[in-house]
Amino acid sequence: MVGEQGVSAATFEAVGRVAGYSRGLATQRFGSKQALIEAVIDHLHEQQEAALGVAGVDSRPGLEALLTYVDLYLRSLADDEHGRAYFMLLSSAVADATPLRQAFAAEHARIERRLAAMVRRGQAEGDIRADLDPGAAALMVGSLLLGVSMQRLADPTTDVNPIRETSLATLRLSFGVRGLKAGGQS
Repeated sequence: MVGEQGVSAATFEAVGRVAGYSRGLATQRFGSKQALIEAVIDHLHEQQEAALGVAGVDSRPGLEALLTYVDLYLRSLADDEHGRAYFMLLSSAVADATPLRQAFAAEHARIERRLAAMVRRGQAEGDIRADLDPGAAALMVGSLLLGVSMQRLADPTTDVNPIRETSLATLRLSFGVRGLKAGGQS
């Protein structure tokens, strides 16, 4: 409902109707619209974690883990209704300066720590340049993913595939120690 109609459409009455329950049950279960939205955010993050677990992201070498994370994320943008809802909620929370911004900020900080850990792992393994600041690299990758997500939200016809391929190639070249061979050929 949020992905199709926006955050304002997510009233307890509408949520109950779509779910096949009464407004009262939705109100009783969540108590407030903020609690309902926080539950949706938590659910979407759990789905993302499950997908990353299936792909074995955390058991891969650092650079490969980072590239796999970016690849999975961008592939999911093409056909993920849940992701659309997430970014509708995010854009509304930021635009309206709601307390939900804190929930998003906390989750994005968690993801940033995870990406930074991948960078540090890749540096320790010798596959990611040692001169990169892991925190800055993680924030840059996260910002890239958020930017592409918002572009897709603004224009659902955006073809993410060439962006995904370019992003992966760029990250491989700019982060990897073996990104450029002698003579500047990749």
